[in-house]
Amino acid sequence: MHFELSEEQIIIQETASRFAKQELEPAAAVLDATKNREILKSNLKKLAQLGFNGIAVDPRYGGTGAGSVAFSLVLTQLGKACAATAVTTSVTNMVAEVIQSVGTEEQKCRYIPALCDGTFYAGAFGLTEAEAGSDPSAMKTTAVPDGNSWILNGRKVFITSAEYAGIVVVWAVTDTSAPRGRGISAFLVEPGFQGFAVGKDESKMGQLGSSTNEIILEDCRVPKENLLGNENEGFKIAVKELAGGRIGIGSMALGIGLAAMDFATGYANERVQFDVPIIQHQAIQWMIADNYTSLEAARLLLLQAAYLKENNKPFMKEASMAKLFATEAANKACYDAMQILGGYGYTKDYPIERLYRDVRVTSIYEGTSQIQRLIIAKSYMDDAKVNAG
Repeated sequence: MHFELSEEQIIIQETASRFAKQELEPAAAVLDATKNREILKSNLKKLAQLGFNGIAVDPRYGGTGAGSVAFSLVLTQLGKACAATAVTTSVTNMVAEVIQSVGTEEQKCRYIPALCDGTFYAGAFGLTEAEAGSDPSAMKTTAVPDGNSWILNGRKVFITSAEYAGIVVVWAVTDTSAPRGRGISAFLVEPGFQGFAVGKDESKMGQLGSSTNEIILEDCRVPKENLLGNENEGFKIAVKELAGGRIGIGSMALGIGLAAMDFATGYANERVQFDVPIIQHQAIQWMIADNYTSLEAARLLLLQAAYLKENNKPFMKEASMAKLFATEAANKACYDAMQILGGYGYTKDYPIERLYRDVRVTSIYEGTSQIQRLIIAKSYMDDAKVNAG
């Protein structure tokens, strides 16, 4: 199997790494402490200028056209420096890709360039509800036709970037008589539409620089032409795009885990106990070896999933495997990094405390680790049925 990156992919990776170190990393702690959205939005504009808001999007619509492997490489580098910025970039790419995948030509020309060039700071996904998280088919938000519009009513929760998104993909039930999951449609909703409101910014444990809001839809009037894809086929769109998003979140988690281990390894080389640097102790060496090994395995799983997606091959199982393994490995890496630093790791004087908080949610959003296991298991169960038949 060929593991070498192309020249273009290497250039993109190096560009992302350089930007992350020069622009994101110095501001990450301040952004975390102050939640200053102007810092975030400034960085998002710069990322757009680098072409990182539409990495796998056709250049005809303003994208880079570099593919899913490049997307994974970029998110890993951004995750090393600032998870709040990385998650925003990941979701924006998802929104641009879903519009490219199922949108009309008019929708593509209207919204994708604005996402890619930074006219919109971000895009947002309006899927999750209070009673419809891991089971989005249970959503209660409705959309009913009214002349040349759809009228949407409902509430969405935990929506990344809702405060400053230029376009939101919102899912709603359009056929209440259909079996669960089969009567759902997707809509392109602009924040300026009548009846659209952004609720409170959640008080979170980590990734504080990124907003996470409730979206309130009260007789929100959406033009008929803003139906995304076919009516009543929105659930299929959500499932497919979430699989792609898992590559982004897994890649970001990999970056966080690597940042934690890189810092902890450097610290262990300087910290002296029992008259020697603690890196000389086998207990520390094994933690370093085990975590770097797991993170390297995560990298390969992510690149495999990205490669399959980029080449239009089935990738849902592989994306779930990658997301599951990478996020769990990154959580373990941050845990052990804090253990290596001891009491200092628990303080805000060192970045491990922030990385530890930032990484935790990666095994929750875009499908929990438990949901990933269900998806993986179901794939093998289905294969077993086919083979038995």
